[in-house]
Amino acid sequence: MTDLEAVAGVVSQVDYCIPPGPNKYGLTDTGRNYEQARQLITLEVNAAIEGLIQGGATDIFVCDGHGFGSIDVSRIHRAARVLTGTGMAYPMGLDDSFDATIMIGQHAMGNTDGGHLCHSGSFSREQWRLNGQLIGEIHLWALLAQYFNVPLVMISGDKAGCAEAKSLIPSIHTVEVIEGVKRGSTADMTAHEALTWNVPAIHVAPARSREMIRDAAGQCLAGGDSVERYWIEPPYEVVRVQRRTEDQPGKRSVNRGNDLIEVLTQQARYESVVQ
Repeated sequence: MTDLEAVAGVVSQVDYCIPPGPNKYGLTDTGRNYEQARQLITLEVNAAIEGLIQGGATDIFVCDGHGFGSIDVSRIHRAARVLTGTGMAYPMGLDDSFDATIMIGQHAMGNTDGGHLCHSGSFSREQWRLNGQLIGEIHLWALLAQYFNVPLVMISGDKAGCAEAKSLIPSIHTVEVIEGVKRGSTADMTAHEALTWNVPAIHVAPARSREMIRDAAGQCLAGGDSVERYWIEPPYEVVRVQRRTEDQPGKRSVNRGNDLIEVLTQQARYESVVQ
């Protein structure tokens, strides 16, 4: 599973993560470094693939998890198959045939102190809760993995995101390539304010990030069956709170169900209508 905000060298959401053209945030001047960001994430993914192959992997499946898309398929490692394109449905290619999963370029959940470009699925979302517990994209992927009894064995991303992963899965391999330097939370901000809050960060050189990711990926498959699993028991209540706008308070939606993928799919359908 890949994302774009916590890749070494990706500095701003507006300049790097949103392509030029119309977008759901209503921004008009975006994407000046989008193609550079695509190259950076693709090279980090390729480094992970090389490490996984060294660690014994023979079949590698990459999910382009960034909402606007990020993987440059023309540059992806020849050993990989790639799921990309907008409008993906849960569980985004994952099933019980996998032996392990990793995350590349992953950020912390929204409102995290020091989280570089942190958010929970969208910058327009104030918070995401599952059975009362705040969750982000790391929580979600760990849950989907466990749904299919697949261990999540490695993550690369920002310091706050790696700490979040460790809090769920203590023995997970983590690779910190970014550290956000701006303190404080984005709580109660509008989406536009949250987009530009924690932009400055300390990045390792992209060439070094690839070395770190390759090394960790080469080691993470060993002992994967013994890594801790993160899970929340059903029945489920998923609560999503949309950020306020300049003239409207935040909106709240609730979905309930006994199957994790079913309840997440219900909410995704609801959001596609209200947004």
